Order: sequence, then structure tokens, then C-alpha cells
Amino acid sequence: MDLRIFTEPQQGATYDDLLRVARCAEECRFDAFFRSDHLLAMGDSTGLPGPTDAWVTLGALARETSTIRLGTLMTSVTFRLPGPLGVAVSQVDHMSGGRVELGIGTGWYEAEHHAYGVPFPTTGARFDMLTEQLEILTGAWATPVGQSYTFHGEHYRFTESPGLPKPVQDPHPPVIVGGSGHRRTPALAARYADEVNVPFASVEQVAEQIGRVREACAVIGRDPATLRYSTAQVLCAGETEADVARRAAAIGREPDELRAAGIAGTAAEITERLERFAAVGVDRVYLQVLDLSDLDHLRFVARACGL
Repeated sequence: MDLRIFTEPQQGATYDDLLRVARCAEECRFDAFFRSDHLLAMGDSTGLPGPTDAWVTLGALARETSTIRLGTLMTSVTFRLPGPLGVAVSQVDHMSGGRVELGIGTGWYEAEHHAYGVPFPTTGARFDMLTEQLEILTGAWATPVGQSYTFHGEHYRFTESPGLPKPVQDPHPPVIVGGSGHRRTPALAARYADEVNVPFASVEQVAEQIGRVREACAVIGRDPATLRYSTAQVLCAGETEADVARRAAAIGREPDELRAAGIAGTAAEITERLERFAAVGVDRVYLQVLDLSDLDHLRFVARACGL
């Protein structure tokens, strides 16, 4: 099973904070460093010193790391037009030597849109935008050099686009579609995704969504084995119960709550939890690290999981 580190820098982190975590994750041999793509802190956090742009961050990390994969969970379709987004992702793919991945979704956090002047359409419209962006990104990347790409949709129109630059990875960087929706999310994942992510759900809920995606694959004749299946789960682990309690307190949570709804506890507990996800078809877990100052947390989990 791949283990990836997932951060939420809108809660309060500088680029230097993220760089330290990314380098530690690389040293510990985690498979990837991912970050959210948000503009506004959630809950009680002040978010100081303020948000960092996801793709600016990943471009910089691409030059300051060498092996770890890099990506977003999830870039919102409301934040960027598909043409400039495709350019940014391709550029970071070149800057990293082919290590970038694109998690893309509808966006959901209405308050950040109002706070930063970003339009926030209805849920249905955002799903339509996501469908078109997935079609455009994969279509433009797949267009041979020297040929042009044209797409006329409800939200976006491309006329004789060169579809440049082409990414390093062939046919394109892995595309991740996520969520727990019962209908449109599985259909989009089956049609466009390389990976489907079911975030912050129980083992049983993850299994149910994987089943829906496999059914959606069958409808269009895709082999479901060509998809990766992943989940994101909050991480809170430690050598002793005191370590677990200390780390839970640092993020304002309770150990029992995290054990029920995350990857939490001692080494034996977290490995058992990971095995339960593996048993229902999950082959990749994004470990949400909320205290970015605690690099020993990453080192402990790496040892516990034999990385």
C-alpha cells in the first residue's frame, strides 16, 4: 500500500513549513506529498500568515525535492480556467521530472469563494464545469504536437488550441477524482480518472463507493483494475498512549474520536486500520497531517509501517 502525506496549509503554514514537511516525507520514503487547494482557514484557526497558492507551492517543491511525488487534493474547478491550469500542471510536471499528479474537484467551501471574490455556482453547475475541465485537460494533453484541439461546451470554448505544453508523463499526469457522491462522481471517475479518492469516510463507506465506481466502469466497458483506489484519513499516531493523546490535543481532537474516524493510535493500531482499508480494495492512503511542526510524527509512522 502506498502511503502519502497530505497537508492543509490554509489552516496556517508558510512555504518554508511545507518545504520542511515535504523534505521529511521524502527522507522517510513516503510515496508523495500532497496539499489542499484552499484559500481560507476552517474552524477556529486564524490561518496566519495566510494562504499559499497550491500550484506555486508545487512548482517550488518540484525544484527542492528529487523523488517524492507531488499533487493536490483537490484543485477546485472554480479557481482556475482549464487552459491555464493545464499549462501550470504541465510546467510543474517538467519542473519535477514527471512527478506531479492532479487531484481535481468541484470545490465546496463557499465562504472562501466569497472571501476572495471567486464566483461559486450551484452544485450542478460545478459538476458540469468539472466534467468539461476533465474532458479539456485530458483531450488537450492527448492532442499530438502539431495538431490542434477544439472544444465547445457550455462553460468553456477552445478553438484550435495547440494544447501546449505537453507534460512529461505519458499520456498525462495521473488525474484523481474524489468524493462520496453516488452518481456523478463514480461516472466521472470511471470515464476520466486514473485514481478515485474517497475522503474521510469509514471503511464500510469507502467499500461502498469503490463498488459504485466499479459499476460505473462496467457501464462504459472500462476495466476497474485500471483505476487506483484511495482514501484520505486524519493521522494521529504515537509510540505510547501518551504520545497519541499529546498529538490529538495539539490538533484539538480526542484520541477516541480519531481512532473511530482516522488512522490513529499506536503502531499496532494504525497498521491494523490500514489493513482494514486494504481488505476492501484501497491501495493508497493519504495521511492528513495537521500539526506541520511535528516531523517526528512522520518519522514514527514511517518506522511503524516499514517504509
